[in-house]
Amino acid sequence: MNLRELLAAVDVSTSGPGLDAEIKDVVYDSRKAAAGTLFVCMTGAETDGHKYARSAYDNGCRAFVVQAGSETVANLPSDALVAVAENTRHALALLSDKFFGHPSGDLKVIGITGTKGKTSITYIVQALLDSVGCKTGLIGTAGAQWGTRKVETVNTTPESYETQKLLRAMADDGVEAVVMEVSSLGVKWHRVDGIEFFCGVFTNISPDHIGGHEHKTYEEYYSFKKAFFSLCHQAVACADDPASEDMLSAVPGRKIFYGEAETAEFRAEHEEPVRYDEFLGVRFDLLVQGSPRGTYEMSLPGDFSVENALAAFAIGSLLGYEPEQLGPALKTVRVPGRSQIVYMSDEFGIIIDYAHNGMSLQSIVSTMRAYGPKRIITLFGAVGERAQLRREELGTLSARIADFTVITEDDPGREDPAKICAEIAAFCEKAGGHGKYITIPDREEAVAYAVRHLEPGDMLLCCGKGHEKYMKRNGRKEPFDEEACIRKALAERGITV
Repeated sequence: MNLRELLAAVDVSTSGPGLDAEIKDVVYDSRKAAAGTLFVCMTGAETDGHKYARSAYDNGCRAFVVQAGSETVANLPSDALVAVAENTRHALALLSDKFFGHPSGDLKVIGITGTKGKTSITYIVQALLDSVGCKTGLIGTAGAQWGTRKVETVNTTPESYETQKLLRAMADDGVEAVVMEVSSLGVKWHRVDGIEFFCGVFTNISPDHIGGHEHKTYEEYYSFKKAFFSLCHQAVACADDPASEDMLSAVPGRKIFYGEAETAEFRAEHEEPVRYDEFLGVRFDLLVQGSPRGTYEMSLPGDFSVENALAAFAIGSLLGYEPEQLGPALKTVRVPGRSQIVYMSDEFGIIIDYAHNGMSLQSIVSTMRAYGPKRIITLFGAVGERAQLRREELGTLSARIADFTVITEDDPGREDPAKICAEIAAFCEKAGGHGKYITIPDREEAVAYAVRHLEPGDMLLCCGKGHEKYMKRNGRKEPFDEEACIRKALAERGITV
């Protein structure tokens, strides 16, 4: 693409030669810079891309976008073209959108934001839309996927360049709709600028991602959640959250509310846990504007899963689909690492869940109690190099609400996993868990032990890792697949999954 044409997408002032050069790629990593690339210098929480501008120049790059006030930091020779922007993160987003031909204009992009529920809703929506022939892509915590393609991503909401590149690939592959998680940090760091959102979805909000390099205050966190909806043509929101009306105040088009509130357009009644054969989930009656629209079974447990299904029905309605078309797919929907059933029989069940704090552990245990298990066994650890508060929270809570606890590792980092386990065990003991726990620092061994000792009527909840396929140890990400460990342990019992 012609550089002059590309730079027309942003408000910049330019100096230097080469404005009519051909640009073959936009980069923000100096290691990827080369002749024919446009290097965007971004300032991050820990690094300043302007310090690497000279490295990009030495790699052959001659076109740069720098942030106003940082021109001297970049220290570029006179034969480089320099475009000065007010905010280079915002500039990268608009340049990427332009470079890839505004792909969101060829798609129905649905953005999901909120403290909880984002990942589950994206998978539910994708499953329902795919079931009616609407080819749907997904971008989120577990990466990007459409059809048979899967692409790993770094953040819940990838950097703007990566997001635009994914959207272009999806559009070129015939994808019609894309459902993506939009984090508050994704909004703060301008990763979704330039995307045309067909619909935005608000699930709920509570304090999260506050401190460190994330948000300074809850008010800041809230403000970026709300700012997202200024990018949306229409929106869906949970009526049960007091913030829902305010969140959607900037949305110009239609607004649909779901939840338990009488004012909600999409509601559920007669919710009940259901378990038979190899199925475990929930059954509910759907009401749309007060009228019955069918009874559905969903292969995910808990009232929160029903709430997520209501959001999916509401999104579907904006796309022109009736509940009767979408509902049957709920019975086979699967969300990796979220109440994920790995094995379920009349004898016992095994579930993987991302629960990694007290609130989420309480939620998954109380949800599974509704199915009447003889015992609930929890298996979890606590992340290393973090404050001890979570170790106390998890150890104390599990001793009180689980029938047996297997304490193991969960991304120990540079800490000794055995030490972390011992600290959790001490809190477990103090809370009355004497004789009701075991510590096995190696997680694969812990899983094998737990599966080997399952008795009729037991429910094993493997918590913390969820969808993740790695273990952080000593500064490295080492391959770790909890589902594979479970299958291996089941095989040793003569059970094939």
